[in-house]
Amino acid sequence: MKYKPFGKTDLMVSEIALGTWGIGGAGWDENTEETRLDTIRSAIESGINFIDTAPAYNGGVAEEYVGRVIQDMGVRQNVYLVTKCGTEFIDGKYVRSCAKDTILRECETSLRNLRTDYIDLYLIHWPDASVPISETMGALWQLKKQGKIRHIGVSNFSQKQIVEASQYCPIEAYQPQYSMVHRSNEPQMQWAAAQGMGVMCYGSLGAGILTGIYRKRPRFAPSDNRSRFYKHFKEPMFSRIMKLVELMDIISAAHGGIPLAQIAINWSVQKNFVASSIIGVQHRERILENCGSFDWELTPEETRILDAAIHLYLEEGSTVK
Repeated sequence: MKYKPFGKTDLMVSEIALGTWGIGGAGWDENTEETRLDTIRSAIESGINFIDTAPAYNGGVAEEYVGRVIQDMGVRQNVYLVTKCGTEFIDGKYVRSCAKDTILRECETSLRNLRTDYIDLYLIHWPDASVPISETMGALWQLKKQGKIRHIGVSNFSQKQIVEASQYCPIEAYQPQYSMVHRSNEPQMQWAAAQGMGVMCYGSLGAGILTGIYRKRPRFAPSDNRSRFYKHFKEPMFSRIMKLVELMDIISAAHGGIPLAQIAINWSVQKNFVASSIIGVQHRERILENCGSFDWELTPEETRILDAAIHLYLEEGSTVK
């Protein structure tokens, strides 16, 4: 495992972070509880010290799993916990509120779920236009002064929203979606890193499409997050991504048949503005496979070829079909 400084904070984080939306269960694959817990264990055993979760991940179930494993392994001092506020999963629906009382309540629940008395990084999950940002940031600043959270950040914010929020307290982290199949956030990621924020990105494997396991367009249930949240599995995007995957096959062969997921991770973590790339895998085998990304590196020429293909096939304005 490799590690990077996380912005101006005192955190030295693994370049891969474990994402737990899938581990939480709702809207993802059906796995046993032991499989979910073992995935978290294997991540920590493999040197991943950055774990991302949220109360919105199956109503706090993901947080509970993380808390159980960390307590059982006795590794709280060795792991940085990231969780979020402002979005909850209630009766099968995502409910958003960044009101002060909601945030203070959610933090207490997250602390109980995670079996800890402090959270290393607390993020606003999504902006909430119905609540003044001054109220939201005031709640986070209160939690920080109380020692319940160490660092404050935002997820899914625009640059303008980050600037506004930073008027009320320092923003130390930014978490957007970012991968070879979703690059639209790249300019503000570079800007955030230049401001000294730690940048961690989610969706690094494109909800699995960059692993190469989907060679024909899958039919997910309407409730499955791969059809609800991500656009990668809809046409014409799916067919365009398959052209990129075919190029990844060639690069894989040149490196002795390495998994395509390692190419996607390599591409992400080599960006100097990315401190940590979140992987949302749900099995021990995938953890071990993805951690193998640090056994080799894409060459500058391979990165150039991939970037050219992304521009040709996927970026806005492309006419390739």
